[in-house]
Amino acid sequence: MNKTYNKSRNTFVFILVDICLVLGALFVAFLLRFDFAIPEYLIGNVFTYIPVILFAKLTSFFIFGLYRGMWRYTSISDFISIAQASSFGSLLSLAIFALLYGLSGFPKSVLFIDYALCTIFLGVSRASIRIYFSNISEAQTITGRNTLIKGRKKLIMIGAGGSAERIIREIRDNRGMKFVVVGILDDDTSKTGATIHSVPILGPIDELANFNIPFDEIIICLPTATNVEMRRIIAICKSVGKPYRTLPAYSELIDGKVSMKSVREVSMVDLLGRKEVELDRSSISQYIYGKRVLVTGAGGSIGSELVRNCLTFDPDLLILLDQSEHNLFKIERECEDSKHPVSFQPILGDIRDKTLLHRVFSSFNPDVVFHAAAYKHVPMQEDHPWEAILTNIQGTLNLIDAAEDYNVNRFVLVSTDKAVNPTNIMGATKRVAEKLIQSKSIDSSVKFMAVRFGNVIGSSGSVIPTFQEQIRNGGPITITNPNMQRYFMSISEAAQLILQAGAMGSGGEIYVLDMGKPVNIQDIAYELIRLSGLEPETDIGIEYIGMRPGEKMYEELQTHEENIIDTGHDKILVLKNGQGNNWDKLLDDVSEIVDSAKYYDYKRVTQELKKFIPEYVPDTKTLKQRLKSSIIDEY
Repeated sequence: MNKTYNKSRNTFVFILVDICLVLGALFVAFLLRFDFAIPEYLIGNVFTYIPVILFAKLTSFFIFGLYRGMWRYTSISDFISIAQASSFGSLLSLAIFALLYGLSGFPKSVLFIDYALCTIFLGVSRASIRIYFSNISEAQTITGRNTLIKGRKKLIMIGAGGSAERIIREIRDNRGMKFVVVGILDDDTSKTGATIHSVPILGPIDELANFNIPFDEIIICLPTATNVEMRRIIAICKSVGKPYRTLPAYSELIDGKVSMKSVREVSMVDLLGRKEVELDRSSISQYIYGKRVLVTGAGGSIGSELVRNCLTFDPDLLILLDQSEHNLFKIERECEDSKHPVSFQPILGDIRDKTLLHRVFSSFNPDVVFHAAAYKHVPMQEDHPWEAILTNIQGTLNLIDAAEDYNVNRFVLVSTDKAVNPTNIMGATKRVAEKLIQSKSIDSSVKFMAVRFGNVIGSSGSVIPTFQEQIRNGGPITITNPNMQRYFMSISEAAQLILQAGAMGSGGEIYVLDMGKPVNIQDIAYELIRLSGLEPETDIGIEYIGMRPGEKMYEELQTHEENIIDTGHDKILVLKNGQGNNWDKLLDDVSEIVDSAKYYDYKRVTQELKKFIPEYVPDTKTLKQRLKSSIIDEY
């Protein structure tokens, strides 16, 4: 009740102030037009003009929302609104004069002068309030430091760019936040001695330990820092013994907004490099905006990130399909709480259920399908190859049939680098899925395509969360082989590039994401231990356990027969000579693979996969461990 009353009272005060400014601008306009000697015949008419001008301009001010914002937070967008409102108000005044009185007796030049003065007066009034509150805040920061800092966490910012400026402004304008920024460090020596919102730029980052300024925490505000820069900065932060956090890379900020809420702990993503992903948003919007989009595996690591990114492109409907009740519930809650009001429909179901898929497609008629549902845990699928076949192959085939039957426009398969020269069941099944996509696209109106990439940091069951849990438990960290290497990228980067690749395809392409350089698994373990404030081999032990079933020492992104060419995007490549097979022949071969899964016989499954994918080399150790004829015997 009090908040409503205060808001109404403030609006009333603002309107009174604007009335005074409008009248003042009109009076000064007459004075300037007639060299400070207004003719007597016009003085009486002025009182006729005033109601018209007040009505027109106040109406315009309400139309353009000048009373919805708070003057203390006036920004450039508010000044644009003021200019628009003032322009419309002046034109409306002119139109009313023309209708009621004609324009012959009214000095039209006064209206032009009045328009300029009114715009200036309104802008100055808003700016003065902003300056007033800014000066109070800055004065409290500078002169009332003991009062302001008491009970607040003192921050040092690393990086004197736009991100730091937005964080400092947010803290300054929100006095309820329990932070105060006491200094900034930046390696650009030309900035040393300058200030950002009265916060001094002290000097280079290397001098952090030498500045005699008490602080509680360090915030790294360098969203585009390279992995080398981040490692150096983290080492400097550790040397002073203070906690530190970081802003995420721009690719992680779904809405693109930098704020204290987005500040998080430094993670492995930061140590791999933070180059911003460049997206052609208009091309992505063309196939997602206003469309019905189905995401399979919508609650998984990649699927959920695809959903978050799709929300920002305002689709007509998001259909969330997942077999995990828990994962589906989580992504449903995220969609409900999203700042983007997009309609969505969660579907609890399995892509292996062909009847369910056809009911989903017939009910919602999706325009775009992102197929991220898959079994992907390599050792687990080595133990249960029949499950990998029924999900990764039969499930994909079910989706392809439904997409064809219900005239889907685009179908994007999320694939993996393990599909290249596969040595495990998971990779072999995903290679079959790629071939299905390529072959079906030959004579289809659906634009089928696949996107192939390596490991993503933080995905469920992947190596980094496993290492982190082992560190929390006190170790040891278990590493299969000290020389093992893997490609890595962040989940957010992978999802954004999948969306971008989806805009490029015309059908049959296999896109390959540029994963950068492969990373040594042992190095990752060491970095994660150090990020936890511990030392490898001293605080946390390392245990080498040997390679697990189906694992490769090195991953590959293309076969020897495949040629990769540029697409024009620096992080997306495409296979030049990937070709499909005759669909009917391929379907017969795939049916034999699927049928083999129904016998729960490891040897039979691997033989059928080997016939279809000659480059597939089953793990011999795994094969020897599974010479029993059936799953029933095994259990």
